[in-house]
Amino acid sequence: MNAAPADQIRLLDVQALDVRLQQLAHKRKSLPEHAEIESLTKDLTQLRDLLVAAQTEESDTAREQTKAEQDVDQVRQRAARDQQRLDSGAVTSPKDLENLQKEIVSLAKRQGDLEDVVLEVMERRESAQERVAELTERVGAVQGRIDEATGRRNTTSEGIDAEVATVTKERGVIAGAVPADLLKLYDKLREQQGGIGAAKLYARTCQGCRQELAITELAEVRKAAPDTVVRCENCRRILVRTAESGL
Repeated sequence: MNAAPADQIRLLDVQALDVRLQQLAHKRKSLPEHAEIESLTKDLTQLRDLLVAAQTEESDTAREQTKAEQDVDQVRQRAARDQQRLDSGAVTSPKDLENLQKEIVSLAKRQGDLEDVVLEVMERRESAQERVAELTERVGAVQGRIDEATGRRNTTSEGIDAEVATVTKERGVIAGAVPADLLKLYDKLREQQGGIGAAKLYARTCQGCRQELAITELAEVRKAAPDTVVRCENCRRILVRTAESGL
């Protein structure tokens, strides 16, 4: 393949822009905010699970407290009715009076036991409420950190995207001046060779594979016409000759 020396050198400009696009893509993918957001999101998921568990516990103890208070109220009402019967004098039988008095004492003890249950449930509910409040605050704090990191990531990404657009546009202009067959070969080699399709021959060394040309290979390059597109024998990339090639 033949191409004017100026077109071959122009290919190096295209290569430099493609390298820059690769660097920008890597930079965008490797932003530290990605790992930060991922880690914080895991923390947030765990905290939300804990919050749901705490809210469930608070809800369960609230129902338990309501039930315990209802039990106390029922016993209190029954004791009040018995006391009213006792005070009214309607019960005259000594045995019935004795039984009624025993029931009042029993109900008083039952009421005391149930009131202890209510207090125990209230303490557990209060503890659950405090846990809910704590976890809610922690969830909000972590979410705030995620939002802040996301903002930083988006701002940086927007700057990278803007540069990508500029470089892509410049690449299109320069690549448009390169002969189609030469550009096609370059693109094919770039895909095969890890993003580098053309390299400068500098001081007798291929800048693509960093290998110095053998004496015989160097002799062949020297003999090649200026418009001949030469390839590195080692890496097969397009080898672009310049005044710094050491020929």
